[in-house]
Amino acid sequence: MTKAVTRAIFHGGIAAVLLALLGTASVQVFAQGTAPSAGQAVAFDRTKGNCLACHTMRGSDVPSNVGPELNDMKARFPDRADLIAILQNEEARNPQTIMPSFGRNLILDHQEIEQIVDFLYSL
Repeated sequence: MTKAVTRAIFHGGIAAVLLALLGTASVQVFAQGTAPSAGQAVAFDRTKGNCLACHTMRGSDVPSNVGPELNDMKARFPDRADLIAILQNEEARNPQTIMPSFGRNLILDHQEIEQIVDFLYSL
């Protein structure tokens, strides 16, 4: 066993062991003791949605101010199609955006975008 794995077992249990074994390849931040929803898992996955790179949201301890905070999403976007369109291709709505066009660029498929919107509507 490596020192990192031994230390992780001593200090944090299974979750820490997994993080120590995975390194930084795909670190996901979830509230302790809760299983992430499918949408939260995709949103927090650095190889997929990677929403935490730019947005602060509940369930994360990774603050960011590149994009707006993701909260009260159902009230802010009562028409689900508007939020889907933003994830699909925000550049169509805002040509000056730095947000990736997740759907148009095939970063996320339709099901993953729907899952993220489900998660965002829970915030």
